[in-house]
Amino acid sequence: MTLQLCKPDTRVPATAGKVSSEREIETDLRKGNPMTDLIEDLLHQLTLERLEDNLFRGQSRDLGGKSVFGGQVLGQALLAANQTIEERASHSLHGYFLRPGDPQAPIIYDVERIRDGRSFATRRVVAIQHGRAIFNATVSFQSAEDGFDHQLPMPEVPGPEGLRSVIELRRQAAELLPAERREILTRGQPIELRPVQPADLFSPERREPCQQVWCRAIGTLPDSEALHRAVLAYASDFSLLMTAFLPHGLSFYQPGVIAASIDHAMWFHRPFRADEWLLYVMDSPSASFGRGLAHGSIFARDGRLVASVAQEGVMRRRSA
Repeated sequence: MTLQLCKPDTRVPATAGKVSSEREIETDLRKGNPMTDLIEDLLHQLTLERLEDNLFRGQSRDLGGKSVFGGQVLGQALLAANQTIEERASHSLHGYFLRPGDPQAPIIYDVERIRDGRSFATRRVVAIQHGRAIFNATVSFQSAEDGFDHQLPMPEVPGPEGLRSVIELRRQAAELLPAERREILTRGQPIELRPVQPADLFSPERREPCQQVWCRAIGTLPDSEALHRAVLAYASDFSLLMTAFLPHGLSFYQPGVIAASIDHAMWFHRPFRADEWLLYVMDSPSASFGRGLAHGSIFARDGRLVASVAQEGVMRRRSA
């Protein structure tokens, strides 16, 4: 039984060596600015203000893109739906990105209570900015129960120790980043990402449409199952669509490349902690008609499959 379309390269990349973790990097940064606390900022983003029984407001952050980071909207929408639920855990989310979000404006989340059954409950969430819907999602919740259990195996890849983080790779190539976005793209993030086989940011080689990335929150999170699922939803939007560009020798950092998420689906299988290392295994089975599809499997370090992800996105070259 195979896990993905291509066999992962288990060799440690040539760039590996003794590296500082994002935790260590951010500790150094905080020496000059004691107010910098990325985890607290992430928790602040995911703490929604309740405006009415089914109406919530979340704050936005600029992560260097041209619009609100999709993972932020996913995490906030999941928590908005969760606040209308008691004694059940989310097991699936299916969302569509309708319009680019404004990273300078808050987002209103309108939750509709579709159904509360004996085992399952369903919520619809619409994210609104400037009077228009930018995202909608359906979230399903389930009461805990016993059942059959099986999973596909976790692939054998090098552990996160010795691998360089995405932020370190960006800092190494900082002079090639757009000057107006350089500071924000090289700034620390609350999610640490360490690719097993990192691609060149600006001149990537064509390769099989699969990649593996270790990820975790850079600091300890509160013991809340709903929060850990929201943080993983946030993290799941990093790197996924990039997988579909790999066989074409392209990346988001190259001029003329247009990429945007269309939809995002996620299933939660087993308990996990988002502040412990998780292996994100991604592949892209198809790209056609200006769209690319990517799949993801997320494993705990002990080999348990904890979540699955699927996303389709726009893939275009900007016309001259």
